[in-house]
Parts: sequence; structure tokens; C-alpha cells
Amino acid sequence: MIEKKSIDAIRVLSMDAVQRANSGHPGTPMALAPAAYILWHHFLKHNPGNPNWMDRDRFVLSCGHASMLIYSLLFLSGYDLSIEDLKNFRQLDSKTPGHPEVGYTPGVEVTTGPLGQGLGNAVGLAMAERYLSEKFNQPGFKVVDHFTYAFCSDGDLMEGVGQESASIAGHLGLHKLIVLWDDNEITIEGSTDLAFKENVSQRFQSYGWHVIEARDGEDLVRLNEVFKEAQQQKKPVLIICKTQIGFPSPNKKGTSKAHGEPLGVEEIKLTKDILEWNESEFSIPDLVLQHWREAIPKGNHSEQQWHELFMCYEKKYPELAREFKNNLKNQMIVDEQDLFALFKQDESIATRESSGRILNSLASINKNILGGSSDLAPSNNSYLKAEKDFTRHSIGRNIHFGVREHAMGAILNGLAIHSGLRVYGATFLQFADYMRPSIRLAALMKIPVTYIFTHDSIGLGEDGPTHQPIEHLMSLRMIPNMRVIRPADSYETIYAWQQALLRNDGPTALILTRQKTKNLTYEYAYQLQKGGYILNPNIVDPDLIIVASGSELMIAEEARYQLESQNIKVRIISMPSLELFLSQDISYRNSILPPNIHKRIVIEAGITWGWEIIAGSHGHILGINTFGASAPASALYKKYGLTVENVIKIAQKSIKTN
Repeated sequence: MIEKKSIDAIRVLSMDAVQRANSGHPGTPMALAPAAYILWHHFLKHNPGNPNWMDRDRFVLSCGHASMLIYSLLFLSGYDLSIEDLKNFRQLDSKTPGHPEVGYTPGVEVTTGPLGQGLGNAVGLAMAERYLSEKFNQPGFKVVDHFTYAFCSDGDLMEGVGQESASIAGHLGLHKLIVLWDDNEITIEGSTDLAFKENVSQRFQSYGWHVIEARDGEDLVRLNEVFKEAQQQKKPVLIICKTQIGFPSPNKKGTSKAHGEPLGVEEIKLTKDILEWNESEFSIPDLVLQHWREAIPKGNHSEQQWHELFMCYEKKYPELAREFKNNLKNQMIVDEQDLFALFKQDESIATRESSGRILNSLASINKNILGGSSDLAPSNNSYLKAEKDFTRHSIGRNIHFGVREHAMGAILNGLAIHSGLRVYGATFLQFADYMRPSIRLAALMKIPVTYIFTHDSIGLGEDGPTHQPIEHLMSLRMIPNMRVIRPADSYETIYAWQQALLRNDGPTALILTRQKTKNLTYEYAYQLQKGGYILNPNIVDPDLIIVASGSELMIAEEARYQLESQNIKVRIISMPSLELFLSQDISYRNSILPPNIHKRIVIEAGITWGWEIIAGSHGHILGINTFGASAPASALYKKYGLTVENVIKIAQKSIKTN
């Protein structure tokens, strides 16, 4: 009886909260209540008193629309979530937003909502556990030993990111990843038969997963058996859990009406009658709460046992323990002087190659750095040459994501949010579009993922407009809490990496060239942290200001030399990070861009929209507002006017204009 009441508590809280908010998704929490109860009460290793305990099991609600499921579980288990928080479901500044968000609700591991993302995050979390456990565990000392569980919906399995992520998980044999699929055959538009009739079991078996069927989502005995079986496997596990959405609502169960709207007062009353639930709204019997909150002493005990184990581990393996604790602190070491020694001032080198040298040097010191590329590592210089690969049979710091940018983005988020690792992912800038939802979520979650985006412009040349990014730089800059850095040369690339690795409150995108650039910023690159700075401070009271980012700084510099021979004083500003510059105080910005100097030219091989704030109303923006073309880079720069000659022509015209 107490088990039934504990399960029904999830159902009534979900119905009541959605009804009070007049918004939400009650049906899935109601249907998954039995599976959630069995997992959370009997299998999940967690501590409500310390949601951030390192060796807890991770639980990801990939079907984030069913957020009242996790909010009910957290409240009932004794996390720092009150009944008032449930009453404020979906309200402004509440701990219970419409979809689960990290930082708002204690116990929520990742921000989920866009379907499939949570499944990708779960794969990343499982990879993090696998890497850390194999690196740090010793005989008799399993200091990293936890499962990653995820609940997902039909939509998660339809989305491409979910399919890509499941493929990688099977390839890597992530045996501590257990995913429960809520097979309820309902989406917003109606039956899943409208768009989804594949054999999911066979698909996941072909990926290399172990598949278990729970034909009745109400059968507690069977649910208990499947979780036990899942924990014993040497492969990732998919549990196919057959449920009826909205159960036991008499008129809406099994229909799309139970999916995305409140059941209604009368239907809730009828449902509570069926459940024989006689409590008032949002009221949970004391015996039910006591039963659920057995998780508190159990969790405290589990964590205490782990701390005792780690104390012994620390005595026997002091160096490993020290490295483990340092990893958890997320403190990175970046020595600029050592990195400067990697380059010569007269060297011409693509910033993608500069980045590769820097990354390998940093990884030799910071042993928690790992990452990889979407099958482009030789091209974007993202391979750690002294390290092994992360494979099915052994762990290394080089991850081969395959041609799966979408999954790479979601998996990086899971790896980063796990704790203990510093991660990066690499591809061509053009293909950032494939992973944009994951990038946006990294910014929303405030996690320090580093993106290496190479082939940053028409400078990649002959591959043509399908591979030449135009709008991508500005579109990435528009994401709140996203930091975009486009370094001009090797020295700015050093400080770009420094900014990325020392940042802990959001992601950073490094935008790098395929074409060679001259090393121009040796004395001044340290100012990159301000986003923009003066490259030739000896020029006082300039007639003209030229602002450039990335490889276009070479054009600006050459134009300056020629203009100065015509007695035109030019200030050159390197602007590797527009948003970093705009975040500086007004006095600094005015010192770089004096308001009284209206004659300005901005140069960037991308879309011009957004640069108006730098160019001003009288300035000129030299960029590209159309797609590129297939030709050598030099021909393309000439075609689009990104040349020294054109800059000089624009400058001369500007000087002549009052």
C-alpha cells in the first residue's frame, strides 16, 4: 500500500501543479511514476542533503517537458524544494521552471527541453564516469563508481541528436548508461504512428545496446527486475517501458489531451477518486513523505562511506588523490611565456596550427583536458599527439566523435557538467550550425566548453560557399553568455586559449583560420582580455581608425603603412572579441574608440550586421553580405573587396569627406 501511495503522490502533485499553472505536461509524469519510484527509491545512489556529491548516480530527464516528474521526485525525496515551489510551477523566478534548468532546482543535473539533448548529455556523463573511473580507480578503491540514468520519450528517439548520441554510446560500450524509453505511442499531434513506426529495439541492438522490455509500466515487480538486469550489463542499456500517458485519468489517458495541457478540475477529481486519494490539493500524507525521505539517511550514509573510502585512498595513492581533487577544483594552468616560446615573431602560420601547438602544450600540463573532433582532427589540429584515444577498450584523451557534430555538442555538455574534466570539441565553423542547440544550452547552463571552429571565412577557398561561413560569427556572438574570440595571429591565439580555459561560467568559441597569418601582436596581445585594443599606441590624435578581427588584421596593418606614407595618421585596433570589448566600461571603450573620431573602417570577412556599434553612423563596414564562391582565397578576397587597395580607397574617400 505504501508503494502505491508513494507512486500516486507523484501523479497527484503533477496534476495539481500543472492545473494551478494552467500550463504544462501532466500525462508523462503520471505514466512514468511507477518506473521513477522504483529507480529513485530502490536503485538511485544519491544524497538529497548534498546534490553535488561527486560519486552520486546521475539522473537525466531528457523528456524535459515532463518536468513535474523530477520536481515531484526531488520534493518527495527531501531535496531543497518545498511544496510552495511546486505550487509556483512555471511562475517567474521559481525553482520549478517549465523545463528543468541547472542552477534553479537543487538536484537537476542538466538543462533539458529540446528533445534528444538530454540523451546526448547522458552519454557525455557516462563517458566522464568511464574516463575518471579508469584513470583513478585502484584495486579495492572505486572512488568513481556511478551510473547514469536517463528517461526519454518518443521525441528524444526521433531527433537526430538522440540517434547520433545512441550510436556513439553503443560504439564505446558505455555499460553504466541506462536509458528508459517511455513507449506511450503519443505525441502532441496524436499517435506516434503518424510519423514513427520503426523497430526501436532492433535499432538500438544494431547500435550495440542491450535492450530489455518492460511491457507494463505499472508492474513494479518487473520494473524492479529490469533495473537489476540493466545494472549487470556490459553494454549501454535501453529499457523499453510500455506506458499509457495520463494513467489513470478516465477520459484522457492514452490520448494527446494528456500530453501538453492541464487535465481540468473535473478530470483531476475523477482521477483522484480512482486512486482513492482523499487528500487536499498539494497535500501528501506523512507516512508517504516518511517513506520517500528514507533517501536522506540512506544518501548521507552512502556519501559518508565514500568519504571514508577516499581518505584511505588518499593515504595509499596520494599523487592520484591530489590530481583527482585538483581536477574537481577545475583550476587550469596557463603559462603565457612557455606558450610564447612555441612561435617565432617572423613566422607566418594559420591560427588553426597555432591553436594545435598551444592545445598540445596546455594538455601536457593540465591532465584533465580531453576532447576531440567530428572526424576533422587532422584539419583543425585538435588531436593530442602524446595521448591515447578514447575507445571501447581503453580510455584516452582523444575522442573520435565521427561525423556527428550534433551529438558532439550535446555530449560535450554532459562531459563538462559532470565535474573533473575540461573539454573541447572541434569542427569547421560552417558546421557550428549542426550543433547550435547544444552551444546555446552550454551558454544557458554556464558551463565551460571550448569550441575550436576552424576554416573561419572565405579564406578556406576552393571548397566554396557550402563550407564558407558568412553569418556564423555574428550569429554566435548573439547567443547570451557566449564568448567568441577570433584571434589574428599566434600570440592572440595564446590569450584566446587562456581566456577559454580560465573561464568557468560559460562556453568559448575559438574562431581560427585555414590561411596563414603574420604574427603582428607580440607586444600587445595580452590585452585580448579586453576584447579590443590599440595595436599602434604611438599614434596620437589619429585621422582614421581601422578595426579588424582575425586574418583581416593583416589587411589593416598593410593599409596603415601605405596611408601613413600619404601623411594620414591611422590607429589600428585589433578586435578579436566584440562582446568582450562591449562588456568593458565606457571609459576604456572611449579610450580605444574616441567618440570625436568618426572616420572609421571595420574589416571582417563575414556579415556586416552588428558592426554598426563599432563603425558608428559615419563609418564604413567592409565585409560580406552574400554567400561566398569556389576559388582560391586570394581571388575571393579580391572579389569581395577585402584588399589593401580597397581599404586605402575607402580611407582616402573618408578623409576627403568633412
